[in-house]
Amino acid sequence: MKCADREILVTGAGGFIGSHLVEELVKRGNKVRAFVRYTSMANLGLLVYLPDKIRRTIRIISGDVRDPDAVRKAADGCDVIFHLAASVAIPYSYLHPREVLETNLMGTLNVLTAARDLKVGRVIQTSTSEVYGTAQSVLIDECHPLQGQSPYSASKIAADKLVQSFYRSFGIPVAVVRPFNTYGPRQSNRAVIPMIISQGLMRNEIKLGSLEPSRDFTFVTDTVEGFIRIAEVDEVLGEEVNLGTGRAISIGDLVRMICTLLGKESLEIIEESTRLRPKASEVWRLQADYSKAKRLLGWEPHVSLPVGLRKTIEWITQHLDLYQANDPGVPGDLRQ
Repeated sequence: MKCADREILVTGAGGFIGSHLVEELVKRGNKVRAFVRYTSMANLGLLVYLPDKIRRTIRIISGDVRDPDAVRKAADGCDVIFHLAASVAIPYSYLHPREVLETNLMGTLNVLTAARDLKVGRVIQTSTSEVYGTAQSVLIDECHPLQGQSPYSASKIAADKLVQSFYRSFGIPVAVVRPFNTYGPRQSNRAVIPMIISQGLMRNEIKLGSLEPSRDFTFVTDTVEGFIRIAEVDEVLGEEVNLGTGRAISIGDLVRMICTLLGKESLEIIEESTRLRPKASEVWRLQADYSKAKRLLGWEPHVSLPVGLRKTIEWITQHLDLYQANDPGVPGDLRQ
Protein backbone atom coordinates (compact mmCIF):
# COMPACT_ATOMS: atom_id res chain seq x y z
CA MET A 1 0.00 0.00 0.00
CA LYS A 2 1.89 3.06 -1.26
CA CYS A 3 1.49 6.31 0.67
CA ALA A 4 0.25 8.30 -2.31
CA ASP A 5 -3.26 9.56 -3.05
CA ARG A 6 -4.48 8.33 0.34
CA GLU A 7 -6.65 9.95 2.98
CA ILE A 8 -4.30 10.12 5.95
CA LEU A 9 -4.78 11.32 9.53
CA VAL A 10 -1.73 12.48 11.49
CA THR A 11 -2.30 13.01 15.20
CA GLY A 12 0.24 15.24 16.89
CA ALA A 13 0.64 16.94 13.52
CA GLY A 14 1.79 20.20 15.07
CA GLY A 15 4.77 18.56 16.75
CA PHE A 16 8.35 18.22 15.56
CA ILE A 17 8.22 14.87 13.76
CA GLY A 18 4.53 15.30 12.97
CA SER A 19 5.03 18.52 11.02
CA HIS A 20 7.83 16.99 8.94
CA LEU A 21 5.70 13.90 8.29
CA VAL A 22 2.72 15.99 7.19
CA GLU A 23 4.92 17.96 4.82
CA GLU A 24 6.37 14.83 3.19
CA LEU A 25 3.00 13.10 2.91
CA VAL A 26 1.55 16.10 1.08
CA LYS A 27 4.56 16.21 -1.25
CA ARG A 28 3.85 12.58 -2.15
CA GLY A 29 0.31 13.38 -3.22
CA ASN A 30 -1.74 12.43 -0.15
CA LYS A 31 -4.76 14.14 1.36
CA VAL A 32 -3.71 14.90 4.91
CA ARG A 33 -5.81 15.64 7.97
CA ALA A 34 -3.66 17.28 10.64
CA PHE A 35 -5.03 16.67 14.14
CA VAL A 36 -3.71 19.36 16.50
CA ARG A 37 -4.53 19.99 20.12
CA TYR A 38 -7.21 22.65 20.51
CA THR A 39 -6.27 25.91 22.19
CA SER A 40 -8.16 29.19 22.41
CA MET A 41 -5.35 30.73 20.32
CA ALA A 42 -5.95 28.21 17.49
CA ASN A 43 -2.28 27.26 17.70
CA LEU A 44 -1.12 25.14 14.76
CA GLY A 45 2.23 24.36 16.36
CA LEU A 46 5.07 23.80 13.91
CA LEU A 47 2.72 23.52 10.94
CA VAL A 48 3.04 27.30 10.62
CA TYR A 49 6.57 26.74 9.26
CA LEU A 50 5.39 24.62 6.34
CA PRO A 51 5.43 26.29 2.91
CA ASP A 52 2.14 28.06 2.17
CA LYS A 53 1.36 25.87 -0.85
CA ILE A 54 1.59 22.77 1.37
CA ARG A 55 -0.21 24.21 4.38
CA ARG A 56 -3.16 25.31 2.23
CA THR A 57 -3.81 21.70 1.17
CA ILE A 58 -3.99 20.35 4.74
CA ARG A 59 -7.26 19.87 6.54
CA ILE A 60 -6.66 21.12 10.09
CA ILE A 61 -8.69 19.39 12.82
CA SER A 62 -8.48 20.77 16.36
CA GLY A 63 -9.28 18.57 19.32
CA ASP A 64 -7.82 16.50 22.12
CA VAL A 65 -6.62 12.95 21.58
CA ARG A 66 -8.11 12.10 24.98
CA ASP A 67 -11.59 12.82 23.57
CA PRO A 68 -12.87 9.65 21.83
CA ASP A 69 -15.54 11.52 19.86
CA ALA A 70 -13.02 14.00 18.47
CA VAL A 71 -10.68 11.20 17.44
CA ARG A 72 -13.48 9.19 15.82
CA LYS A 73 -14.71 12.16 13.78
CA ALA A 74 -11.16 12.93 12.64
CA ALA A 75 -10.52 9.31 11.61
CA ASP A 76 -13.78 8.70 9.75
CA GLY A 77 -13.00 7.92 6.10
CA CYS A 78 -9.23 7.66 6.55
CA ASP A 79 -7.06 4.98 4.95
CA VAL A 80 -4.10 5.41 7.33
CA ILE A 81 -3.57 6.89 10.79
CA PHE A 82 -0.14 7.99 11.94
CA HIS A 83 -0.51 8.35 15.70
CA LEU A 84 2.13 10.74 17.03
CA ALA A 85 0.10 12.72 19.57
CA ALA A 86 1.72 12.34 22.98
CA SER A 87 3.02 14.13 26.01
CA VAL A 88 6.73 13.55 25.42
CA ALA A 89 8.78 15.55 27.95
CA ILE A 90 10.41 13.25 30.47
CA PRO A 91 10.96 15.96 33.13
CA TYR A 92 7.30 16.94 32.83
CA SER A 93 6.29 13.34 33.47
CA TYR A 94 7.95 13.49 36.91
CA LEU A 95 5.71 16.44 37.80
CA HIS A 96 2.47 15.38 36.10
CA PRO A 97 2.44 11.59 35.65
CA ARG A 98 -1.36 11.32 35.53
CA GLU A 99 -1.69 13.78 32.63
CA VAL A 100 1.10 12.04 30.73
CA LEU A 101 -0.45 8.62 31.23
CA GLU A 102 -3.93 9.79 30.24
CA THR A 103 -2.65 11.43 27.06
CA ASN A 104 -0.33 8.65 25.97
CA LEU A 105 -2.40 5.61 26.94
CA MET A 106 -6.01 6.77 26.66
CA GLY A 107 -5.18 8.73 23.52
CA THR A 108 -3.84 5.55 21.96
CA LEU A 109 -6.92 3.62 23.08
CA ASN A 110 -9.14 6.19 21.37
CA VAL A 111 -7.17 5.91 18.12
CA LEU A 112 -7.26 2.11 18.19
CA THR A 113 -10.97 1.96 18.98
CA ALA A 114 -11.80 4.40 16.19
CA ALA A 115 -9.63 2.43 13.75
CA ARG A 116 -11.33 -0.83 14.71
CA ASP A 117 -14.86 0.51 14.44
CA LEU A 118 -14.23 2.50 11.24
CA LYS A 119 -12.14 -0.24 9.62
CA VAL A 120 -9.15 2.03 8.97
CA GLY A 121 -6.63 0.36 6.66
CA ARG A 122 -3.58 0.85 8.87
CA VAL A 123 -2.47 2.47 12.14
CA ILE A 124 1.14 3.44 12.81
CA GLN A 125 1.82 3.84 16.53
CA THR A 126 4.75 6.04 17.52
CA SER A 127 6.81 4.57 20.33
CA THR A 128 10.21 5.71 21.64
CA SER A 129 13.62 4.22 22.37
CA GLU A 130 13.06 5.30 25.99
CA VAL A 131 10.90 2.19 26.48
CA TYR A 132 14.09 0.10 26.50
CA GLY A 133 15.64 1.92 29.45
CA THR A 134 19.38 1.63 29.94
CA ALA A 135 20.80 -0.77 27.36
CA GLN A 136 21.55 -4.30 28.53
CA SER A 137 23.47 -4.90 25.30
CA VAL A 138 25.43 -2.48 23.13
CA LEU A 139 22.98 -2.61 20.24
CA ILE A 140 19.30 -2.62 21.16
CA ASP A 141 17.01 -4.72 19.00
CA GLU A 142 13.25 -5.03 19.28
CA CYS A 143 13.56 -8.05 21.62
CA HIS A 144 15.37 -6.01 24.28
CA PRO A 145 13.45 -5.93 27.59
CA LEU A 146 11.17 -2.96 28.14
CA GLN A 147 12.02 -0.97 31.27
CA GLY A 148 9.91 1.88 32.61
CA GLN A 149 12.54 4.22 34.03
CA SER A 150 10.31 7.31 33.97
CA PRO A 151 6.55 7.85 34.07
CA TYR A 152 6.83 8.90 30.42
CA SER A 153 8.53 5.69 29.30
CA ALA A 154 6.08 3.62 31.36
CA SER A 155 3.16 5.32 29.61
CA LYS A 156 4.65 4.52 26.20
CA ILE A 157 5.27 0.88 27.16
CA ALA A 158 1.62 0.62 28.18
CA ALA A 159 0.51 2.18 24.89
CA ASP A 160 2.68 -0.19 22.84
CA LYS A 161 1.27 -3.20 24.68
CA LEU A 162 -2.25 -1.92 24.09
CA VAL A 163 -1.50 -1.71 20.36
CA GLN A 164 -0.27 -5.32 20.38
CA SER A 165 -3.41 -6.42 22.20
CA PHE A 166 -5.67 -4.81 19.58
CA TYR A 167 -3.68 -6.50 16.82
CA ARG A 168 -4.05 -9.91 18.46
CA SER A 169 -7.59 -9.45 19.77
CA PHE A 170 -9.27 -7.64 16.88
CA GLY A 171 -6.93 -8.05 13.93
CA ILE A 172 -6.39 -4.29 13.66
CA PRO A 173 -3.69 -3.64 11.02
CA VAL A 174 -1.11 -1.89 13.18
CA ALA A 175 2.64 -1.44 13.38
CA VAL A 176 4.82 0.23 16.00
CA VAL A 177 7.63 2.55 14.94
CA ARG A 178 10.33 3.15 17.56
CA PRO A 179 12.50 6.19 16.72
CA PHE A 180 15.82 6.75 18.46
CA ASN A 181 16.40 10.43 19.35
CA THR A 182 15.19 12.22 16.27
CA TYR A 183 16.58 15.73 15.75
CA GLY A 184 16.55 18.45 13.09
CA PRO A 185 15.02 21.80 12.07
CA ARG A 186 11.96 23.00 14.06
CA GLN A 187 12.79 20.98 17.17
CA SER A 188 12.36 22.94 20.40
CA ASN A 189 15.04 23.28 23.03
CA ARG A 190 13.13 20.82 25.17
CA ALA A 191 15.46 18.40 23.38
CA VAL A 192 19.17 18.31 24.00
CA ILE A 193 20.54 19.24 20.54
CA PRO A 194 18.54 22.47 20.14
CA MET A 195 19.25 23.24 23.80
CA ILE A 196 22.99 23.03 23.16
CA ILE A 197 22.83 24.97 19.88
CA SER A 198 20.63 27.77 21.19
CA GLN A 199 22.79 28.28 24.28
CA GLY A 200 25.93 28.16 22.16
CA LEU A 201 24.57 30.87 19.88
CA MET A 202 23.31 33.15 22.65
CA ARG A 203 25.57 32.58 25.65
CA ASN A 204 29.17 32.25 26.71
CA GLU A 205 28.45 28.98 28.48
CA ILE A 206 26.34 25.86 28.00
CA LYS A 207 24.46 24.44 30.97
CA LEU A 208 23.34 20.82 30.82
CA GLY A 209 22.55 17.82 32.95
CA SER A 210 24.76 14.74 32.89
CA LEU A 211 27.30 14.59 30.08
CA GLU A 212 27.75 10.82 30.41
CA PRO A 213 24.63 9.35 28.72
CA SER A 214 25.01 8.20 25.12
CA ARG A 215 22.30 8.53 22.49
CA ASP A 216 21.67 7.42 18.91
CA PHE A 217 20.69 10.60 17.03
CA THR A 218 18.67 10.21 13.82
CA PHE A 219 17.96 13.10 11.45
CA VAL A 220 14.28 13.86 11.01
CA THR A 221 14.12 13.20 7.26
CA ASP A 222 15.44 9.68 7.83
CA THR A 223 12.89 9.10 10.58
CA VAL A 224 10.03 10.34 8.39
CA GLU A 225 11.10 8.04 5.56
CA GLY A 226 10.93 5.14 8.00
CA PHE A 227 7.41 6.12 9.09
CA ILE A 228 6.20 6.19 5.51
CA ARG A 229 7.75 2.86 4.60
CA ILE A 230 6.15 1.21 7.65
CA ALA A 231 2.79 2.38 6.32
CA GLU A 232 3.49 0.74 2.97
CA VAL A 233 4.86 -2.72 3.84
CA ASP A 234 2.52 -5.52 4.93
CA GLU A 235 5.31 -7.59 6.51
CA VAL A 236 5.52 -5.16 9.46
CA LEU A 237 1.91 -5.56 10.56
CA GLY A 238 1.88 -6.50 14.24
CA GLU A 239 5.59 -5.72 14.50
CA GLU A 240 7.74 -3.16 16.32
CA VAL A 241 10.53 -1.56 14.29
CA ASN A 242 13.50 0.49 15.46
CA LEU A 243 14.64 3.54 13.50
CA GLY A 244 18.17 4.59 14.43
CA THR A 245 21.68 4.94 13.05
CA GLY A 246 23.39 2.17 15.00
CA ARG A 247 25.87 4.72 16.35
CA ALA A 248 25.86 6.44 19.73
CA ILE A 249 27.61 9.54 21.01
CA SER A 250 27.91 10.77 24.59
CA ILE A 251 26.30 14.09 25.44
CA GLY A 252 29.74 15.43 26.36
CA ASP A 253 31.17 14.55 22.94
CA LEU A 254 28.02 15.90 21.28
CA VAL A 255 28.48 19.27 22.99
CA ARG A 256 32.09 19.47 21.84
CA MET A 257 31.08 18.58 18.26
CA ILE A 258 28.42 21.29 18.21
CA CYS A 259 30.80 23.87 19.69
CA THR A 260 33.28 23.08 16.92
CA LEU A 261 30.59 23.47 14.25
CA LEU A 262 29.61 26.81 15.82
CA GLY A 263 33.25 27.91 15.84
CA LYS A 264 33.07 28.31 19.62
CA GLU A 265 35.38 25.61 20.97
CA SER A 266 36.20 27.73 24.03
CA LEU A 267 32.63 27.82 25.39
CA GLU A 268 32.43 26.70 29.00
CA ILE A 269 30.35 23.55 29.54
CA ILE A 270 28.66 23.38 32.94
CA GLU A 271 27.03 20.25 34.34
CA GLU A 272 24.23 21.43 36.65
CA SER A 273 22.79 19.20 39.36
CA THR A 274 19.33 20.78 38.94
CA ARG A 275 19.19 19.39 35.41
CA LEU A 276 19.97 15.80 36.35
CA ARG A 277 17.34 13.09 36.17
CA PRO A 278 16.85 10.99 39.30
CA LYS A 279 19.77 8.55 39.28
CA ALA A 280 17.68 5.38 38.94
CA SER A 281 15.62 7.05 36.20
CA GLU A 282 18.51 8.05 33.95
CA VAL A 283 18.95 6.03 30.78
CA TRP A 284 22.68 5.78 30.24
CA ARG A 285 22.94 4.33 26.75
CA LEU A 286 20.64 4.00 23.76
CA GLN A 287 22.03 2.63 20.49
CA ALA A 288 19.79 1.09 17.86
CA ASP A 289 20.00 -2.20 16.07
CA TYR A 290 18.03 -1.22 12.95
CA SER A 291 18.59 -4.46 11.05
CA LYS A 292 14.87 -5.28 11.20
CA ALA A 293 14.01 -2.00 9.47
CA LYS A 294 16.65 -2.69 6.85
CA ARG A 295 15.38 -6.24 6.28
CA LEU A 296 11.63 -5.55 6.23
CA LEU A 297 11.55 -1.99 4.88
CA GLY A 298 14.76 -1.58 2.95
CA TRP A 299 15.34 1.42 5.26
CA GLU A 300 18.60 2.79 6.54
CA PRO A 301 19.70 6.27 7.62
CA HIS A 302 21.45 8.53 5.12
CA VAL A 303 22.14 11.80 6.96
CA SER A 304 25.32 11.78 9.05
CA LEU A 305 25.40 13.52 12.42
CA PRO A 306 27.70 16.39 11.29
CA VAL A 307 25.53 17.08 8.24
CA GLY A 308 22.32 16.93 10.26
CA LEU A 309 23.75 19.20 12.94
CA ARG A 310 24.72 21.79 10.34
CA LYS A 311 21.18 21.79 8.95
CA THR A 312 19.79 22.15 12.48
CA ILE A 313 22.20 24.97 13.37
CA GLU A 314 21.20 26.80 10.20
CA TRP A 315 17.49 26.60 11.03
CA ILE A 316 17.91 27.65 14.67
CA THR A 317 20.16 30.55 13.64
CA GLN A 318 17.41 31.76 11.29
CA HIS A 319 14.72 31.42 13.99
CA LEU A 320 16.68 32.39 17.08
CA ASP A 321 13.82 34.53 18.39
CA LEU A 322 11.88 31.32 19.08
CA TYR A 323 14.67 30.06 21.30
CA GLN A 324 15.21 33.38 23.06
CA ALA A 325 11.60 33.17 24.22
CA ASN A 326 12.26 29.75 25.72
CA ASP A 327 14.30 29.18 28.84
CA PRO A 328 16.72 26.32 28.14
CA GLY A 329 17.09 25.94 31.89
CA VAL A 330 14.32 23.35 32.03
CA PRO A 331 15.74 19.90 32.90
CA GLY A 332 16.95 18.26 29.72
CA ASP A 333 14.88 15.78 27.76
CA LEU A 334 17.23 13.67 25.67
CA ARG A 335 14.61 12.03 23.50
CA GLN A 336 13.09 13.91 20.58
